[in-house]
Amino acid sequence: MTHESLPTVDAAVDAVLARIPGTLVLALPLGIGKPNPFVNRLYARVAADPSRRLVIVTALSLEVPTGASELERAFLAPIVERVFGGYPDLDYVKAARAGRLPPNIEVREFFLKTGDYLGNAAAQQHYISTNYTFAARDMLAHGVNVLAQAVASQHQSTPGWQLSLACNPDVTHELKERAAAAGQPVLSVGCINRELPFMHGDAVVAPGFFDLIVTDPACSHTLFAPPNAKVSTTDHAIGLHASRLVQDGGTLQIGIGSLGDAIAHALLLRHERNADYRRLLQALDGPAPPREAPEADLAPFRRGLYGCSEMFVNGFLKLMTAGVVKRRVFDDLATQQAVNRGELDPASLPGGVVMTGGFFLGPTDFYAALRALTPAQRAAIRMDRIDRINQLDGPGPLDNALRRAQRVQARFINTTMKVTLLGAAASDALESGQVVSGVGGQYNFVAMAHALPDARSILVLRACHDTPDGPVSNIVWQYGHCTIPRHLRDIVVTEYGVADLRGQSDAEVIRRLLRIADSRFQPALLEAAQRAGKLPADWTLPVAWTRNTPEQLDAALHPLTQAGLLPGFPFGTDLTDDELRIVAALRRLKKSLQHPVTLVTTALRAVWTGQTAPPAYLERLGLDEARGFKALLLKRLFAGNL
Repeated sequence: MTHESLPTVDAAVDAVLARIPGTLVLALPLGIGKPNPFVNRLYARVAADPSRRLVIVTALSLEVPTGASELERAFLAPIVERVFGGYPDLDYVKAARAGRLPPNIEVREFFLKTGDYLGNAAAQQHYISTNYTFAARDMLAHGVNVLAQAVASQHQSTPGWQLSLACNPDVTHELKERAAAAGQPVLSVGCINRELPFMHGDAVVAPGFFDLIVTDPACSHTLFAPPNAKVSTTDHAIGLHASRLVQDGGTLQIGIGSLGDAIAHALLLRHERNADYRRLLQALDGPAPPREAPEADLAPFRRGLYGCSEMFVNGFLKLMTAGVVKRRVFDDLATQQAVNRGELDPASLPGGVVMTGGFFLGPTDFYAALRALTPAQRAAIRMDRIDRINQLDGPGPLDNALRRAQRVQARFINTTMKVTLLGAAASDALESGQVVSGVGGQYNFVAMAHALPDARSILVLRACHDTPDGPVSNIVWQYGHCTIPRHLRDIVVTEYGVADLRGQSDAEVIRRLLRIADSRFQPALLEAAQRAGKLPADWTLPVAWTRNTPEQLDAALHPLTQAGLLPGFPFGTDLTDDELRIVAALRRLKKSLQHPVTLVTTALRAVWTGQTAPPAYLERLGLDEARGFKALLLKRLFAGNL
């Protein structure tokens, strides 16, 4: 296959507009695989020409945080410059969020940045609900005729020149294959971003994989790097409960965010500080140990885990470095089966990988670590296609057998928002139909857990969440939307324990979920179940189950948190100590603004005690020269919350 190299982004846009005379239907990878400078230039050209039309089909379009208030914007500005400096925001994201897309441009996404588009009519109306494994198929159904992707480059201008799809081999191969099989021409554009780590596996392609390759240095820019989220006591408790369900010698899938970090941290504690790990579990269990799945495992990892996850996150890299993710798998079925039977020592065999991922996204130090991998470390990570990772079946006759042999004792751990007392889960949208994020691969992993003989699906969620009207239970009697149907119920984990639901009767499922619900909501949940005839009318909650409160949880874990076992940022943070203090104060301030009594109490306390904030903090927030009632009140409230 041949390609045309183009030295500038403008030349590439000219070529695309010349070759596609009608409507442009542009497919973009999710996350950081988007070639932002190319997309922005194409967007601007079409926006200025009403005779042309552009439809963008993609997922997870990212945007640098700006803050919702003057205080937040003032606080964020130095962090954005430090962490995101040099990252070019996508113009279509700015316009879509503001509801100001040009009439001849439309954006259709199959996964939204979590919570960012609630109430955004255009985004909600053009959202595509699909499983990740169907994404390539469904993108083509929208008439895709251009594919553009950021790529890494190696040995450019030599006979050995190679490109890497780096962070996103997830759907690109399948999209091109399906287009070719359907006779649907798709013009493919690869834009070299030298900040992307060069990853192996299905990510490696020849230059001829693309029709156009853009070598413009302007395509190289800082990668979008979301800082690590703070891991709360609740998150740590969930991570600890989930970690004991992970089997040594097994397979692991986790996601991004504070719950993913909490699970990875708990696994590291289990491996490196096993005595402390057991102390933490004992503190959590208290006098009434949670009802667990029978295959609980608390020992350090001798054989290690194989990471097989649609998302390769920072936590996986930490687990690899610590020797937790180290179980190698092989692409030859006979070899893999012999290894599983103990007939071959994997250490004596060449090749093999310990981590397979479809895409990656993480903080700045994660990307730096990927760029700094040794050749051997890089070879142990396979960036792969989603149609291989998220399902067992494949085009080859041995695909199903090989994937089954590789994915022994799999634990697929995913986050959900709501779980009903009958075991259904809502993870992507609200009862109203408003989409929070997307299905992604969650359904695929849940279904795969039921298809594999020794696998389990583990859905984790916080037992409740705060709203302006007070706390609300995330375990509910019923919910008007469902991502995972009740017949695929398996294991559910909250901060209060583990509920093994697989194969249980409805009444037993309800009892087990009540056991791990927040005790403030247990009576109402019990009443609803009994009113529906799903529990005996005379059944009552055991007293030991009624101690599930945030206060009890904090009391149990506080001494061990103080001992440094449960840090707020187990994998570090891009924020300074002063910034962390300001963040904590701003969060408390934001919460108090929703509760008038708390607001008045905080302000009066600050006045009564003469509490002030450090001048540097006030200057950072633009409150150092506060004038007027509102600014002076915010200054007092900030000091009170600090």
